Amino acid sequence: MRPLLLITLSAAVLSCSQAVYSQQSSAAVATPATNAGDSNPLLGLPPVPVPANNPQTPAKIALGDKLFHDKRFSIDGTISCSSCHDGDKGFTDNLPVSIGHHGLRGTRNAPTVINAAFYKSQFWDGREPDLEGQSKGPFVNPVEAGLANHEPILQIVRSDPEYQAAFKQVFNAGGEQLSMDHVSKAIASFERSIVAGNSAFDRFYFKGDKSALTEQQHRGFQVFLAQGRCVSCHSIEQDHALFSDSRFHNIGVGINAIQGDVPRLAPAFLEAKAKGGDVDKMVLTDKKSSELGRFAVTDGFNDLGAFKTPTLRNIALTAPYMHDGSLKTLKEVVIHYNNGGVTPANAQVNAFLSGGIRPLNLSDAQIDDLVAFMDALTSEQFAKPRPVAATQGDHHEKH
Repeated sequence: MRPLLLITLSAAVLSCSQAVYSQQSSAAVATPATNAGDSNPLLGLPPVPVPANNPQTPAKIALGDKLFHDKRFSIDGTISCSSCHDGDKGFTDNLPVSIGHHGLRGTRNAPTVINAAFYKSQFWDGREPDLEGQSKGPFVNPVEAGLANHEPILQIVRSDPEYQAAFKQVFNAGGEQLSMDHVSKAIASFERSIVAGNSAFDRFYFKGDKSALTEQQHRGFQVFLAQGRCVSCHSIEQDHALFSDSRFHNIGVGINAIQGDVPRLAPAFLEAKAKGGDVDKMVLTDKKSSELGRFAVTDGFNDLGAFKTPTLRNIALTAPYMHDGSLKTLKEVVIHYNNGGVTPANAQVNAFLSGGIRPLNLSDAQIDDLVAFMDALTSEQFAKPRPVAATQGDHHEKH
């Protein structure tokens, strides 16, 4: 087991024994994300939502871990889930957009898996409702693992002795009864175990330890709440903080590049979709289609260029930023918002910009304070120096 995950996996295992699962319904039930003591790694988090038809167990999490890191599930044997969601890189790849098999590049920045369990939908555009659905897509996307279908995966897990034993233990399934649903449930269970709270902010806000934040971070928190208006989307509740509303907003990133082409592009996308076009493939293989954002899922013109609010937890570890990885640093992100949703300043504001996006008039000092505050959102078990975003020539998406 990877050392980075020991704390969260231990908490998940404890949660397994505390949860009560409905045998009659597939509705989600909550697994308590709590643990006694001041060093609680889940401090500041709500209960982890767990589907009643896919309860967490230690054996299932371990199986999902193995599947998550298996490179055989790609057309050239070089790509696993962990290629883009590397535990040593905040469960991202620190690239602007991910690189798949044979060096193919996608269109989206790899979102972190940390705390993805709390999102109400998955991927930047929310095209999958849960982690079970999310885990299937990358394998058959042409710029990710590149498989034509899931059959090669099933052939491996049905013939590999270790997998045979594990799936028999976890699901009592083997041979032709072993399906891709079993694979996806195991991976999703592993991903639900990757949860982390207990940042300096949590110790300040939920434990009352004012010394947990520096003076600059305290000032930055006030900017976050007031003039910066960050809390409007990156929400904080009385007893927990996800730092995401799980909603979709057009914040002015990427859409300018296609704005003039939207009257042609949007109807053409809808037509292709109506003819059976795979949204998953279209948005990850075509840059212009990718910039349509949530519209590609809902067909609603109010969703043009809108993308999901990412959590700010552990944000200092996951550079570069935005759905396209176009902003290299947190300071660039804050400046983008300070400009009113445009980069560079005084650029044309896109016609579909969400209503709450407008210039913030922050001073340089306030910008620095806000960036310092976001450094305080790194969980204790992930705390390490902030990474430098890799250039696209370095080195893998379903985003």
